Amino acid sequence: MTALEKATGDVVLKFEPFVLHVLCRELQDAQLLHSVAIDSGFRNSGITVGRGGKIVMAVRSTHCLEVPLSHNGKLMVSEEYIEFLIHLANQKMEEN
Repeated sequence: MTALEKATGDVVLKFEPFVLHVLCRELQDAQLLHSVAIDSGFRNSGITVGRGGKIVMAVRSTHCLEVPLSHNGKLMVSEEYIEFLIHLANQKMEEN
């Protein structure tokens, strides 16, 4: 709260979810891993094939959170709400 009170610009609470990048030898391996990731709840997962043929499977969670707290130095939410957001972010970390 002390840091928020001293802020002069915009402050955002941001939680970014788990990401795992896996280099795969074959496209079929990446497709199998993608299916397992999706079935396990990692809905933002995907496969990327680079120009050199490098196949990367990214396992990504959907547990993100981005909330503005202040604007131009003015606190836009209550301390109680910030405590709620911190609890929510910690829950998302547990789910990760």
